[in-house]
Amino acid sequence: MIKGVALGFLTYFLFSGTDAISKHLGQHISVFEISCITSIAGLATLPFIRNKGESWRIALHMNRPSLVLLRAGLGVIATLLGMVAFTTLPLAEAYSLLFLMPLFVTLLSILLLKELVGWRRWLAIFIGLAGVLMVVRPGVRELLPGHFAAVGAALCAAGTIIVLRVLGGRERKTAMFASANMATVVVAGAAMLFDFQMPSASGWFFLVLSGLLGGVGNVCLLWATQFAPANRVAPTQYAQIVWAILLGAVFFGEIPDGWALAGMGLVLASGLFTFLREEQRGSFPTRSYLLRNRP
Repeated sequence: MIKGVALGFLTYFLFSGTDAISKHLGQHISVFEISCITSIAGLATLPFIRNKGESWRIALHMNRPSLVLLRAGLGVIATLLGMVAFTTLPLAEAYSLLFLMPLFVTLLSILLLKELVGWRRWLAIFIGLAGVLMVVRPGVRELLPGHFAAVGAALCAAGTIIVLRVLGGRERKTAMFASANMATVVVAGAAMLFDFQMPSASGWFFLVLSGLLGGVGNVCLLWATQFAPANRVAPTQYAQIVWAILLGAVFFGEIPDGWALAGMGLVLASGLFTFLREEQRGSFPTRSYLLRNRP
């Protein structure tokens, strides 16, 4: 159990590292270029996700291709919007908005799956929104496109969770991972042709490193679930905001003020509570949920 949880913490540190690298790269090249090249690099880890002895034809087979591709499409939008958020906002601020995802999952469950939600989860939603207002402080601080992009990314990522619930764990993790990354390569690759800038040597290094870190992160998550149940590994994702604060402070000089830190705490508390309530209701998706919804 402890080994699995430790791997979970390591995984989300790696994911935070990819986001920090994206923030750095965003000063020099477009988000489409970053998304396309890092997704190609991430595909290099696909053999480590495939089950041992499984043929590629079986590993990439989709039982419900329309839903798998819908998830991939939502993942592409979440990826691109997330890139905009990370390249224009402080890391910790972007994460505080992205962690609205569990609250959006609850709202989409009500609207699309007709689930009944009790007062506790409604309270968690309002607490989370209050936390976001404390971080962003509209009217006191200028709202930037990155703020709206982060909210949009959280909403699209929540949509991928709803799709996973409908799929009910009947799709292979390799098909889910490959479809999401390939969709990003195709869409971002086409878009980057209109504004392509050849990366420098260091730029290429960081692009490949970011893609590999993201891919290795997904492999580590799958390893983590071999040592601990998925519902014990998943909460380690909330450590990302701690990593974001540290990485933002060390590499970008981003120091959140007291109001922002308090707001982030509320967002994390509400998101974690919502996650635990989902688990109690038996709504927690399968291990496929742990494959990053922003590739």
